[in-house]
Amino acid sequence: MEYKIYIVEDDLSISNILKEYIVKYGFEAKTAENFENIIRDFEEYKPDLVLLDINLPKFDGFYWCRKIRQQSKVPIIFISARDSGMDQIMALESGADDYITKPFYYEVVIAKIKSHIRRAFGDYASSIQEKIVEVDKLKFYPERWELEFNDKSIILTKREGILLEYLMKKYPKVVSRDFLLEKIWDDIEFVEENTLSVNISRIRKRLQLLGIDNGIETIRGAGYKLNKTW
Repeated sequence: MEYKIYIVEDDLSISNILKEYIVKYGFEAKTAENFENIIRDFEEYKPDLVLLDINLPKFDGFYWCRKIRQQSKVPIIFISARDSGMDQIMALESGADDYITKPFYYEVVIAKIKSHIRRAFGDYASSIQEKIVEVDKLKFYPERWELEFNDKSIILTKREGILLEYLMKKYPKVVSRDFLLEKIWDDIEFVEENTLSVNISRIRKRLQLLGIDNGIETIRGAGYKLNKTW
């Protein structure tokens, strides 16, 4: 199978060289042309992996990453000259799977593409029954970051999904802040003190969209727990 790579990079010299390398290594590739509607091109091309820059015309890469995640779980790799820890955190929280800083070796990009393709579709892709975490009617599918309750469903970002999965697995126990930080940020050097609180707040809002109010309870001095209010 010839996997399709969608390159969203407004520097033509970089995007064209990336395309050359990607095609050379046996993949199909398409470079973005209409930066005002990346989603339309994404839906038409149906790529298996997306390379995404942050600094783009009209809307930035974080915006388009979130939009893609609302409808797809394909691997997303950011390629950007912005190398701050916060940019990497924002990328991962927006739903990205990896982050490569410029300038980069094109061989490294190819290696990353191959690795994520294997994980998503090839040698490392799961061939067993899809994993599911359940607490009564609340169901979370960690392989596609989808949260379902009754007849409604939404797609979570990667960080939201990891947090909620552990809260559901540990239910009805309290999960400490240190445990959650260790699980989701062990590969990131810089983390602001309130980052965990911000993500918990986002999950609460996601649960509200499904009709669940007060879905996560803060236990002062201890951590958080899933609050089964349905």
